[in-house]
Amino acid sequence: MSHDKCEVLKWGRVAQPARCLCRASRSSARFVAPLGCLVSRQKHTLPDLPYDYAALEPHINAEIMQLHHSKHHATYVNNLNVVEEKYKEALAKGDVTTQVSLQPALKFNGGGHINHSIFWTNLSPNGGGEPKGELMEAIKRDFGSFTNFKEKLTAVSVGVQGSGWGWLGYNKEQGRLQIAACANQDPLQGTTGLIPLLGIDVWEHAYYLQYKNVRPDYLKAIWNVINWENVSSRYATCKK
Repeated sequence: MSHDKCEVLKWGRVAQPARCLCRASRSSARFVAPLGCLVSRQKHTLPDLPYDYAALEPHINAEIMQLHHSKHHATYVNNLNVVEEKYKEALAKGDVTTQVSLQPALKFNGGGHINHSIFWTNLSPNGGGEPKGELMEAIKRDFGSFTNFKEKLTAVSVGVQGSGWGWLGYNKEQGRLQIAACANQDPLQGTTGLIPLLGIDVWEHAYYLQYKNVRPDYLKAIWNVINWENVSSRYATCKK
């Protein structure tokens, strides 16, 4: 598991339990394995945004950001704490049936917390433009050009059926960048093995109040606030 993923998870809880959760969640098949850490866990908390709700205007308005962060992300955090408590009780009782039944809720709410914790840092009022340095060279190597990369990630994100995410991830085994889509709140690394670098939330709650049902307009706008410094830092970290 990458140091970057561990850093993301520490946003919402104290460091030690976060590392415990992080080490074990290496694949979707083992998503529930870290719940053995729950005996001494601390509750997840909603991370603060590194900017004001209105900071991303006009590209993403303040009302969307406030609802998205303080309501939607907060709900994932609250539900994750509830389901982890139930899982802890099931572990103590040796109740495997209940443990299995809780897996979808763990995946959905845990993924929602992980995904949004990355998403907020992927955005910046000083964002936009193009990346520089190693990340730009990797994009040119793996996609031909930044324009090709941008068009491909946009197309994949537009094409998500229903709710989900478009992602730029790093394939550590192959040493290259990859684009992927995940349904609902499926976490990228836990379901594909790719280390998340840049996530674009295409749930309607991320854009509907401003862009209605025209997802392509939202995706066109979001490139103006992408925090390439953050994405580049994630890339540098996952290569170590």
